[in-house]
Amino acid sequence: MDFFIALLITNFISYIIFGIDKTKAEKKEWRISEKTLIFSSLFGPLGAFIAMYTFNHKTKKLKFNILVPLLGIVQLSIIIYIYTAY
Repeated sequence: MDFFIALLITNFISYIIFGIDKTKAEKKEWRISEKTLIFSSLFGPLGAFIAMYTFNHKTKKLKFNILVPLLGIVQLSIIIYIYTAY
């Protein structure tokens, strides 16, 4: 159960990070680096994916369109493995 709470929190944080970057982009302010966005996607790919299309942010960048769903598949595979192994 703690694992799923951690997943929820990391995905929420990833969503928030993408939202902050979008807001900063619109205001022409200092931005969150793409490395940080990708790193947050590593732990919260669903949150990143939802944020990408909610905020229409990074949707034209090929690396985000490939990496975020791929990381989501990896995370889902890990969840299925953990759920079925225990």
